[in-house]
Amino acid sequence: MKLKFPGRAIASTLLAFLPLVLHAQQQSAPADPSQPSPAAATETGLDALKANQPQQALEQFELALKANPNDAAANLLAATAALSLYKNDLAVKYAEKARGLDPGNWKVHTTLVAAYAGAGMKQQRDGEREILRKLHADPNAPEAMQTKGFLLEMFPVKQYRIEAVEYFVPVEKLHIYYRFVIRNAAGKRVWQIDVESNDFDQNSWAKAHPDEAAAGKRQFQLVGQDRNLHVDYRMFSGTPDYDTMRPQVVAVIQEQTAPFPGEAAR
Repeated sequence: MKLKFPGRAIASTLLAFLPLVLHAQQQSAPADPSQPSPAAATETGLDALKANQPQQALEQFELALKANPNDAAANLLAATAALSLYKNDLAVKYAEKARGLDPGNWKVHTTLVAAYAGAGMKQQRDGEREILRKLHADPNAPEAMQTKGFLLEMFPVKQYRIEAVEYFVPVEKLHIYYRFVIRNAAGKRVWQIDVESNDFDQNSWAKAHPDEAAAGKRQFQLVGQDRNLHVDYRMFSGTPDYDTMRPQVVAVIQEQTAPFPGEAAR
């Protein structure tokens, strides 16, 4: 049975598929009668993810896997919980297992890419990014085509959890290439930093730097936002390379001494 998961890669969207996951496990009885059934363990694990308790969630998914190691859904959910705990090697293990069990499920790649990124496996990460880009352009993968982007990496900076989203094609009128969502310890979104390259600034920059513009380089802005608040952090020129942009975003967060404006307003 092929399990269907949403293309957006983080636990909140996986939770909507609880009935499907449970249906896949209904026929599995626990090896130990004192232990919960795989379906019950999965349900408890999903509830824990909703409550921002990834450690408890992981423990429950691993209980389900103890009874049925070849459950693709439980493996993928375990990988999601491991990602939230920054247990990236474990996330790789479970996500690769899910891929082996359900190789035709394109959405497994949205978990694998974040797992590889977190584990520092850049070659494998970039291989998954390329797979996702090809699927996004494939008429035979309509769900992938409808997805604007994917979670590329999740990592900690100071007391925050950062979710780095990559877009297949720059979005919105300011052409956002990457979005770094900043969450506090409770999992609440308190700020975001966008990597954008708007046409107005690009046209001016290209006139001043014709050779670089001809080589495909652009001028980028790091912009912080929350509701109607807008903060310009810095500008730089080059190509939309994640490994170049990521440390600049990390530096902005590390330099922040006061609470983020969105955090202070809560």
